[in-house]
Amino acid sequence: MTTGFAFLPLVGGIVAAANLSTIVAMPRIGPKPLVAVGLLVAAGAMTWFAHLGLHTGYVSGVLGPLILTGIGLGMVIAPSINTGTFGVAPRDAGVASATVTVGQQLGASIGTSLLNTIFAGAVTSYLAVHAASARVLGAKALTGLALTHGYDTAFWWIAGIFAGGAIICGSLLPRGPLYTKDALAGGRAHSRVTADAGENVINS
Repeated sequence: MTTGFAFLPLVGGIVAAANLSTIVAMPRIGPKPLVAVGLLVAAGAMTWFAHLGLHTGYVSGVLGPLILTGIGLGMVIAPSINTGTFGVAPRDAGVASATVTVGQQLGASIGTSLLNTIFAGAVTSYLAVHAASARVLGAKALTGLALTHGYDTAFWWIAGIFAGGAIICGSLLPRGPLYTKDALAGGRAHSRVTADAGENVINS
């Protein structure tokens, strides 16, 4: 229960940012700035997490980056899914949605495995290097320091991955709001009709 309540700010940040991104921001500026900035915000949160210490408190060292992580991921996940399935023909909607979901699940699986490996390697290396300190610090204290070092190392890697993702998405995603071909054609037709009407008024 305590852990669940502690993670609520993360969920709240995701919900708020996802709704604001898709309802307010996406129609005006498109996915490129949202996803890129969201990844940078999440990278900043991971950098904050990477400074966790053995005695860091929840309010002083965890609450702030949790909220930032939620805001960053909310700006990334919903716009990315909307962009991945945007403009797809109705008959291909299922395939497009499944492709986006598979990509998301693959990234989560590979990322979790990679980061667990990095974490375990960092902890093992720390214990090996500081084994002699166990007599002074005690096995429990040394284990705590090793685990903290492992978490900090993993968070630095996540920050780098998010920053790299921001560069990639900022380069590949389309500029401006997303429009279907039908919407563009309708907009051109409306502009043409408006121009013709204006020309007729002038001629009259």
